[in-house]
Amino acid sequence: MRRYMARALLIPALLAAAATATASEVAPTPPMGWNSWDAYGFTIDESAFKANATELAGLHAYGWTYAVIDEGWYMGNPLGDKLQNRRYLLDGHGRLIPVPDRFPSADGGQGFKPLADWVHAHHLKFGIHILRGIPRQAVDANLPIAGSPFRAADAADTNDTCAWDDGNYGIRDTPAGQAYYNSMLALYAKWGLDFLKVDCIADHPYKASEIRQIAAAIKATGRPIVLSLSPGPTQLSHADEIRRYGQMWRISNDVWDGWSFTHEHPGDDFPMGVRDIFDKLAAWTGQAGGGRWPDADMLPFGTLGPHPGLGEARKSRLTADEQRTQLTLLAIARAPLILGANLTELDDATRALISNREVIAVDQNARDSHPVTSLPPGFDNVRVWVASGKTGRRLLAVFNLGDKPASVEAAWDQLGLSPGSHTVRDLWWGYGLAKSDRLRLTLPAHGSALYEVE
Repeated sequence: MRRYMARALLIPALLAAAATATASEVAPTPPMGWNSWDAYGFTIDESAFKANATELAGLHAYGWTYAVIDEGWYMGNPLGDKLQNRRYLLDGHGRLIPVPDRFPSADGGQGFKPLADWVHAHHLKFGIHILRGIPRQAVDANLPIAGSPFRAADAADTNDTCAWDDGNYGIRDTPAGQAYYNSMLALYAKWGLDFLKVDCIADHPYKASEIRQIAAAIKATGRPIVLSLSPGPTQLSHADEIRRYGQMWRISNDVWDGWSFTHEHPGDDFPMGVRDIFDKLAAWTGQAGGGRWPDADMLPFGTLGPHPGLGEARKSRLTADEQRTQLTLLAIARAPLILGANLTELDDATRALISNREVIAVDQNARDSHPVTSLPPGFDNVRVWVASGKTGRRLLAVFNLGDKPASVEAAWDQLGLSPGSHTVRDLWWGYGLAKSDRLRLTLPAHGSALYEVE
C-alpha cells in the first residue's frame, strides 16, 4: 500500500516537472506574429481579430505564428476620453475578462477560450496584452482572490500606478500579491493562452518583483506561455535578471513609422524611429539566444488603421527602403518579428517583404550575430552586421543610415569576414554576384542589403 501511495504521489510530480521542462524553452527561436496595436489601438473586436488572424494563417508557412490582442479587450468603451470612462470588465475575482459586446464568443462565460480554440484550429497561437497590477475597480470593491484567503486590497499597492495608464494599482511582493497573479494566469492558461505581453513593467518603471511574480504564476500553470515584457528601453543593468524570467523584453520605446522623430523635451524618446533601434540592438549584442530575445518592437508596415495606437489612420510613412532596412536589421540581430499592419489590407509589396523565406531564416537560425565596430574610411553613415547562417555560411548586412545614397567599397576582412575572394548571394533579391575579393555597393538613403557569403 505504501509503495502504491508513493507511486501515486510521484506521478503528478513527474508530470509537473515535465510540464515545467516544456515551459522552460517556450521560444527556441525569436517569436513571429501579429499584434493589433499598430492598426487598432484599443478598439480590436472579434470580427476584426478573426479577419486578421485568417490572413496570418495564410502566412504561417513563413513562420508567422502568434496572433496577439493588444490593450483594451476588457474595455466596454475603448474610445473613452478618460480611463475611468472606458469601463473595464472583471469577473468576480477581479480578473480582466473580454467584453462580450466586442467578443461575442465570450458571452457564454468562457472568456477567450472559444476564440483561442479557433486560433489553434488555424494552426496559430493566441496572445493577449495586460498592464501589470490589479484593476482599481477590483480594489475598490475588495473582491476575493480566487483560490486564496486574500482579497484585492491585500494584494494592491495603492501608492503605485503606471504613469501613462492609471487603471491598475501595482501588486505587492507578498503572498497575497502572488495569489492574485496565480489566479489570473490560472484563468488565462485555462483559456489556452500562448503569449502574454505585460506592459509598464520592463522600464519606467522596472518592476522586478512583479516580473518574478508573473513568471512564477506562468510556471505554476504548467502551460508554455511566452512572457513578453514592455515597454523599453530596458536598461542593460537588468539584463541578467530579465533574461531569467522573460522570453522577450523591449529594448526600445514604442517604434512607429518614421526614420526618426523630433522630440520636444530633452530625454524624451517616445516615439522612436527605425534609426533609433540600431544603437539599441547593438548595445544588446550577445543577449539573443537560448530562448531569450531582446525585442525592438513591432514592424509598422502597410496600413495602420482604422484606429492606430498613435495618430490617424494611414499607410505606413516608412519608405520601401526603410521597411526593408528595419526588417533586415531585426533579422540579422535575431529580434522577434511582430507585424503591426492591418493584415486585411496587405498590398503586394508588403506581402512580398514579409514572405521572403531566406530573410526570415536569418532571423530564426543565425548564430553569433553582431555589429562590426571597426570599419574602413568612407563608412561614416554606414553600419555593418555579420553572423553565421544555419549552413555555416557567413551573413553580411550593410545599412546606409544617411539621408543621401552611399557608395562603399571594402575588402571582406574589413567587414568582419575572412579575406580572399568570395561568392555572394543577395538574400532579398535572390541573385548572385560575381566572385570578388571585396564588396562594392551603392545603397539608397536609409537603404540596406543582406548577403550570404561563401
